[in-house]
Amino acid sequence: MTTEALPITIPTEIFDLPVHEIRRGYRSDVYFWRAKRTLEASHRSNTATVQVFQKGEAVACGIEEALAILMLGIGHYRDSSRAFELFDHYIEQKRRIRSLYRADPEQLREALDERKRIETALDDEWVSELGQISVSSLRDGDTIVPWETVLLIEGPLSEFIHLETLYLGVLARRTRISTNVARVARAANTKPVFFFPARFDHWAVQGGDGYAASIGGAASVSTDAQGEWWGMKGAGTIPHSLIAAYGGSTGEATRSFAETFPDTSLVALVDFDNDCVKTSLEVAHAMGDRLWGVRLDTSESMVDVSLKGTADPTNNVGVNPALVRNVRQALDDDGFRHVRIVVSGGFDHLNRRSGQFSNRSEIRLSVVADAHPPGQPALTQCLGESGRVSTVTDKRLWAGQCPRQLRQWVCGD
Repeated sequence: MTTEALPITIPTEIFDLPVHEIRRGYRSDVYFWRAKRTLEASHRSNTATVQVFQKGEAVACGIEEALAILMLGIGHYRDSSRAFELFDHYIEQKRRIRSLYRADPEQLREALDERKRIETALDDEWVSELGQISVSSLRDGDTIVPWETVLLIEGPLSEFIHLETLYLGVLARRTRISTNVARVARAANTKPVFFFPARFDHWAVQGGDGYAASIGGAASVSTDAQGEWWGMKGAGTIPHSLIAAYGGSTGEATRSFAETFPDTSLVALVDFDNDCVKTSLEVAHAMGDRLWGVRLDTSESMVDVSLKGTADPTNNVGVNPALVRNVRQALDDDGFRHVRIVVSGGFDHLNRRSGQFSNRSEIRLSVVADAHPPGQPALTQCLGESGRVSTVTDKRLWAGQCPRQLRQWVCGD
């Protein structure tokens, strides 16, 4: 198969693949790399057929990235001993470059030049055998059923066995995210979905994860890096830290934000004082038609002021339907029917579909909860090991002496 025959629409350089580390098996499970070495040493060129499938229903993603890995990684070295020696030098140089970022700029330039020389030498040692391999695949965004073949590879096993860790890992992660986002998008019932997971994972995964979210149906993302692969800029609302920096004044923080970003849809965060009704009305009166919406983000351990003393305190913690109704009614009564209500944190696609809100979640998201006007966005956070999102850290922010409600300073001994 030629490179032109692979159905890749994204330029391979976008994926920023560590080509030499892929070819050398540096990022592969070591038993796959040893298997490749064993097959090469015994001159066995057995033809193998590899089928990649999913055990459940899903939205396929990561296929183009997996194909790029195959395109750049299928093959072998002309002189293995020389290539291995070059690669060891390459890794040493990579570490040296890291240590020189704060050192002499001239030394850093020399180290970068040396790395480039090693890369060229490694390229010269590499023999691509893509022409011996047949690859068929579905496309990113295809809906797949259990056991359906997503990727089919046929050819001499020794030329591609070392790549299995990489293409399976890419397909697993991207498909998990695209599938979770697609479930939320269906539950949101035509409302646009925004993908906001950056605080829950490592910064380096943002580009591919944002692309996977777009395949699943996300309309926007929270960082520019998440939109890099598909041409989207980051979007978002107002954080609690900004309100704290303004002495706990949601109104003042919202006004300053609006002045700084006049072309951004203005969504005020209204749970800082744990009184969403009061704060929503204050912001709505202050901002008028400039206010696009308010966001409720009440902690799952708290009951909003408007719900205290109610008959069912257990179901009134955090963001819940009763709180949304209270805010909606208050806004409508004061003439602010144009203001949307966004709820965030702890909602899975099943809760959303049934119209219920729960802080027990398989998928973290925020969603526009009220019924009017149509077309409001849902803010989504879909990510995590085995399809779960876990908030592994909480943050306590202090700006002067103004903490968010129920945030206490914890001091170690």
